[in-house]
Parts: sequence; C-alpha cells; structure tokens
Amino acid sequence: MQKQDDAQSPDYMRRIRSFVLREGRMTPAQQHAFEAHWSRYGIDYRTVPHDFHANFSREAPLVLEIGFGNGEALAWASEHDQTRDFIGIEVHGPGVGRLMNALAARDANNVRLYKHDAVEVLEHAIAPGTLAEARIWFPDPWHKKRHNKRRLIQPGFVALLASRMAPNGLLHLATDWQAYAEHMLEVMEAAPDWRNAIAPGEYAEKPAWRIETHFERRGLKLGHGVWDLLYRTR
Repeated sequence: MQKQDDAQSPDYMRRIRSFVLREGRMTPAQQHAFEAHWSRYGIDYRTVPHDFHANFSREAPLVLEIGFGNGEALAWASEHDQTRDFIGIEVHGPGVGRLMNALAARDANNVRLYKHDAVEVLEHAIAPGTLAEARIWFPDPWHKKRHNKRRLIQPGFVALLASRMAPNGLLHLATDWQAYAEHMLEVMEAAPDWRNAIAPGEYAEKPAWRIETHFERRGLKLGHGVWDLLYRTR
C-alpha cells in the first residue's frame, strides 16, 4: 500500500501522468514548423536549470503557461505583453507546431517552448525563484472518479511550482469543470506556500489578460461554467 506522502510527491506525479499522449497526425505545415522553427522557438529538455535570459537576450519577468493546447492564448498574450517573456509547455506536437507557425508569422521574440512533461521541466530545467507568473488554463479534468488521481493540480505539484516562483509570484488557474474547480480550490486553500489573491476561499472574476479561446467558447455553448483562481506565493 502506497504511503499518502508518496502519493503527493513529484516522483508520484511522474509515474501517474496527468496527460495521455494521443499525438495525432500533424499537418504538413505543423511538421514543417519543427523543421523550420524549432531551433528558434524550441528548448530541448535537459536535466539542468536552463538560462532563459540567454534565450531572450534580456532580463525580463518570466511567465510560464503549462498545457497551452493550440497556443491561441499564449500567442495573444506574448503579442500584447511585450515587457515580459513567455515559456510554454505542451506535450502534443500538433499544437506546438501550430503555435510556432503563428509566432514565426509575426517574428515573435519573447516566447520559447518545451515539448515535454511539465513536472519534469519544473523539477529539473527551471531554477528556484525563476517565474513571475504561472498559468494553467483548462487542464484535463479527469472527471471520472477513478481518474481524479491524474489531475495536475495536487498538493505535491503546487508545492513544486511554488518553489520555482519569484516572491509574490502569481498562479492563475482556470477550468470549465465545476468539480475540478472545487478540487483546485480545496488544494490551493490548503497549500502552505500559497495565499488566495482575492480572499480566502474565493474564486476570481475572469482577468482581462485571459482571452476567451475557441476551446472555452465551445464549452460555454455546451452550458459549462468557467472558474478562475488567483494565488500568490507567500
């Protein structure tokens, strides 16, 4: 029988993945993106802390988006917030390729991408105190009870994330599954490294910086609500 502490550790998160890699077939344009643009926008995963300031040739606040999907929100954010640099993590190749093409089309300079597991990137490639903000928008809710253990937002994960944040760093979570929103709120309210940026136990209004994506519009048409949560490191 596994100990409870083990079930919340980053090692446990690596054994029980919060994603299923259904790669799908990339379009020729998405495949071309890896050939033409990965050397500019991609970061190959290594098990040592990465020097992001060297990538961007400047020192600016770093914003991390985990699981950016097709990259719609990350592309918009990086275009409309030129004072900060953005790191995106996504395991699915078609979305990474689509985003790289969008970035290359406008010659974006403030975005770099990982195609790798976010837990491993956080644990090994991002040094403590590096991130000004982290965004996790609409992660897989794993809505079946037997799959709840696969949810990304767990005590061990948010503790690891907190260790990578700069002082007063911001974590922005969003989901369109009420049960997952309640789970997120429970985990975050109990997390010793985080404080609710609105008020204890409260959800946030949708911030202006989170655009309504195609994915979100589809959920709203299906009658889903949307819940935002904002937390800062203590």
